[in-house]
This record gives sequence, structure tokens and C-alpha cells, in this order.
Amino acid sequence: MATATIPKPEHVRLSDEGKPVTFLEAIREGIWEEMERDPSTFILGEDVGAYGGAFKVTEGMQERFGELRVIDTPISEIGFTGAAAGAAHMGMRPIVEMQFIDFISCAYDMITNYIATSRYRGSGPVPMVIRGPSGGGVRGGPFHSQNPEIAFFHTPGLKIVYPATAYDAKGLIKAAIRDDDPVLFFEHKWLYRRPQLREVLPAEDYIVPLGEARIHREGTDLTIVTYAAMVHKSLEAAAQLEEEDGLSVEVLDLRTLLPLDEDAIVRSVKKTNRLLIVHEDTRTGGIAGEIAMRVSEKAFEWLDAPILRVTALDAPVPYSPPLEDYFLPQTEDVVKAARYLAAY
Repeated sequence: MATATIPKPEHVRLSDEGKPVTFLEAIREGIWEEMERDPSTFILGEDVGAYGGAFKVTEGMQERFGELRVIDTPISEIGFTGAAAGAAHMGMRPIVEMQFIDFISCAYDMITNYIATSRYRGSGPVPMVIRGPSGGGVRGGPFHSQNPEIAFFHTPGLKIVYPATAYDAKGLIKAAIRDDDPVLFFEHKWLYRRPQLREVLPAEDYIVPLGEARIHREGTDLTIVTYAAMVHKSLEAAAQLEEEDGLSVEVLDLRTLLPLDEDAIVRSVKKTNRLLIVHEDTRTGGIAGEIAMRVSEKAFEWLDAPILRVTALDAPVPYSPPLEDYFLPQTEDVVKAARYLAAY
């Protein structure tokens, strides 16, 4: 339908070349470029059109691409996610926006029982992205601050992406849209507009491959494995540990949780011999347990200390600012755990 009415436009950059962009602007730019590149790509979700999305990620897109490619939907996550799956079966590349990623749970059955299994059941590729704002630290309370990525980590057939920088966010959203498997794309809202995270992005087209971790800081004494907002807390901790303790800390950003870059984790642990896993998700059942098990299987003899984890507490996300700060992992928590490991 969209391909018949909307001609493929010329490439247009949203930001001026050389101008730093925020994390949010990088995601918007990536989606916009893919919409231009491939007329089969379209967006649907609550308020994505006329309003431009709850956080303005899709601002201006309906005016540019029309109502057939930027579709406002009723408040029914399972409904519009299912509609997107049907469009993907027909050769389209839908991008589903969850207004807040917390409400992806409303579409859990559609995602896990149908979308994730479709290719295995012979229905062919399911090239669709389900994306939305996630995470805490913005005083959103328990309904607008969750990190539900691990609820889907156990589901074969899905890919899960959770970037930490503007460069990676743009490259990964473009890679996710081009992928022939369903991708869940989590966007930490604490990162959306932070001025210190602005980056100048390449003018040329680029993607960041799914399934490849990134080393943000080289180190020899300790490895921190993390992702999303906790990358920045970990980098702050690493800088403090170097200045105050003389420790050389390696910070490894997973970027993609499924597929998990196990080789990068194992290589780093074999170099530093100590592992600290940091994530904002709650402690029980978080990805730290899976990573610790894989390292125990593949690199146990290289460990000189126990594997530790710094995570959120096993509780709903509080609204109260002091309680939320206590609930979430902070830089000082990472520093304390790293010092314990270094002295072990």
C-alpha cells in the first residue's frame, strides 16, 4: 500500500553535518534514513503521527512520509503488534513504538508465542522492530520506569538491543530495521536528551552490527560488563578507580543482549582475571546470572576472584526521588564492588 502511494525520496539528513546530536535525535535520524531508503518501512503506535510520539522520536515523520507510513493506532499493544506481524509476513518492515516499554507486557503473548516462533514454523522472515523508552532515573514511578528486557531474553527467535551512546543507537536501529528477524529495541529514556552524550555522527550511511559488544575503556585489572545507562555509571566508576586507586578497569558494553557476544566477554575476563557485572534490571533472574554462568563454563580457570554483580533491588521502581536513587545502581556502588574484587 505505502509503496504504491509514497515514492522513494532523496536522502535528507535531519541534523546539520558536523552538529552534535542527542541520543534521541540519533534514533530519529536512523529511523528517518531507513524510511527514506526503503519504502516498505513504516511506523505504527500510539500518538506516533500527529503528536510525534510521547518523547518526540517520530516528530515530523507523518508530515514527511504520510499517514500510510506513520500510523496512529488505538491503545491496544497486542492489536497493533499483531498487525505489524501480519505486515512483516507480507514483505513490509514495520517499526512498532511502545509509548513506554513497560506496556510491552500487553503484547507478550503476540511476541513470544507468535512473532518469535513464526520463522521456525515455516512462515518465513519476520522483519519488524518493536521499540520504546525504558529504564528509570527520571522519576517515572513503577509503571513507566521498568527494564523488561530479560522477560524476553529466554525466548528463542528474538533479538534484543539496548544501546548506550548516540552513535550506537543510530547504527543499531538501522541494523535492526534491516534485519529479517524480529528485534526488540530498548531506548533508555535517561539517555534521551542528556547534553553530555551528544555526538557528531558520520555523514555517510553506517550500521552497527547486531551481536557485537564494544569496549569503551581498555583495562588490565578488572572487567565491568554492562549495557545501557549503566555504561556511563561504569565509566564514571572506572575513572574514579584509576584516579584514586590506580586500577585499570575495562568497561565492556554489550549493546546487544540477544545474540550475546560471549566471545568478547570471555576475552576480556581472560585478560583482567576479574569480572563485575552491572545492570539496572532487578537482581533475581537478571542477565548477570547468565553471564556469570557462561564465564564459569568458558573461563573459570582465569578467574582470580569471585564474580560480583551490581544491580537494582528486587522491588518495583519507586517514584520518590531518594528511594529511586537508593533502588538504582549508582557510581559509588560500582566503585565499592570493584575495590572489593581488586583486593581479593
